[in-house]
Amino acid sequence: MEQLFISAFITLFVVIDPPGCAPIYAGLTKGADAAQRRNMAVRASVIAFIILLVFALFGQDLLAALHIELDAFRIAGGLMLFWIAWEMVFEKRTQRREERAERATREHVEDVSVFPMAMPMLAGPGAIAAIMLLQNEAEGLEETLVVLGALAAVLVLTMVALIAAGPLIKLLGDRVEAVITRLLGVLLAALAAQYVIDGLRGAFNL
Repeated sequence: MEQLFISAFITLFVVIDPPGCAPIYAGLTKGADAAQRRNMAVRASVIAFIILLVFALFGQDLLAALHIELDAFRIAGGLMLFWIAWEMVFEKRTQRREERAERATREHVEDVSVFPMAMPMLAGPGAIAAIMLLQNEAEGLEETLVVLGALAAVLVLTMVALIAAGPLIKLLGDRVEAVITRLLGVLLAALAAQYVIDGLRGAFNL
């Protein structure tokens, strides 16, 4: 159980990427006071958890309704996660998030908790694919609760990172943040490759 929790926690932490979301959130909420920033951070994390929980519990039923085999989803999800890893290593993901933040600012969005924070930044396609794949690996209620516990833990850390976004960015600096993002990207690439390998083995009975 401990190994499953660690594996799920690392996967979701890398995909959701709290250190990468923190500077974007700080930029989005520059005009807000401390209470407003805290409330939006809590709201964004809760909404993201609900979205991912729905996909964790009912995602496989959705695949069945669409006649999509799980191995096909493993391969597609692995490729999607690998693309996210590629963007993290080469800083494309941060650049895209900053562009979303600029668009939101230009459009005078006061409450950023739903868009763009909860979705697509926290509960984006990569996170949805990851939680569905992890949920599929869980056997029985106990392991399901372990995976959901890892999801809750990651989103609690994300909420803390968003609340402390301003001081955190000043403490780490841009260079340290870039190094952390690249390291997490390499780790995510390895996890994504494993998903693809597992999907290919299942599809071709290897």
